[in-house]
Amino acid sequence: MKKRIALAAALMMALSLAACGGSKEETTAAQTEAAQTEAAETEAAQAESEAAEETEAAAESDLAYVKDKGTLVVGITNFEPMDYPDADGNWIGFDADMANAFAESLGVTAEFIEINWDYKVMELDGQNIDCVWNGMTINDEVKAAMEVSEPYCENAQVLVVPAEKAAEFEGLTDLSGLNVAVESGSAGEDAALALGAATVPVQTQADTLMEVAAGTSDAAVIDLLMAGAMVGEGTSYEDLTFVLNLNEAQGLPSEEYGVGFRKGSDLAEAFNEFYAEKVSDGTVLEIATTYGLQDAVILE
Repeated sequence: MKKRIALAAALMMALSLAACGGSKEETTAAQTEAAQTEAAETEAAQAESEAAEETEAAAESDLAYVKDKGTLVVGITNFEPMDYPDADGNWIGFDADMANAFAESLGVTAEFIEINWDYKVMELDGQNIDCVWNGMTINDEVKAAMEVSEPYCENAQVLVVPAEKAAEFEGLTDLSGLNVAVESGSAGEDAALALGAATVPVQTQADTLMEVAAGTSDAAVIDLLMAGAMVGEGTSYEDLTFVLNLNEAQGLPSEEYGVGFRKGSDLAEAFNEFYAEKVSDGTVLEIATTYGLQDAVILE
């Protein structure tokens, strides 16, 4: 009897030990699985945090944003000699060539998009473009809406008229009584209105010349740099000429061009450093000479 009781006790102890051993193994496996799950969750959270930090950094840095997507999208209009298409449809001009060089310095490619000049700030803020680089006159309105580079070129607004009627416009002190074609939203429009003109807003400065050539406007106000390239002998508008510097007529200094970026963008400082370097190594003068702008670009 005692043997049976001892055997029963031993069996119960063995079963108990076996049960305890199984429980310990299950507990260890569960702990391991929990640890692995926790590690995976920690790794995922860390990756998500790093991605969020990168996204935040890109959002705060236009430079990082542009480098990440691999393109610098440049908002332009057809404005010879700054931005205009060649025979193959490629954008060339002083601004276009400099934009290509700037993009290359960032390790990205320049992409050019024609914009409506009235909506340039909207296009910029909506990230449809990364900069406005099109002979843009620096003024208080522009500086309030954009991060603007240091000036890189000087300019003025001039009155373009039919060459055969040039004598009729000599000695003008205002533009009252004239229908004057202007690019909508431009410095030329502001100047024409300030001198009393009845303005005819069109989409581009090139369109203003078509207005005068067609006789639908008495005159046009465009940038001096464009007038030098597009009117007179040897140009597409040989029968047109420019007769009045509107800046001088208003007692204003020459205008200055700048590149516009999103407000607070670090691309503006990147451009300033790039331009100073290209002035120093002669690139700016070389490109300016190609387009007859050697006397207009700022080389200091």
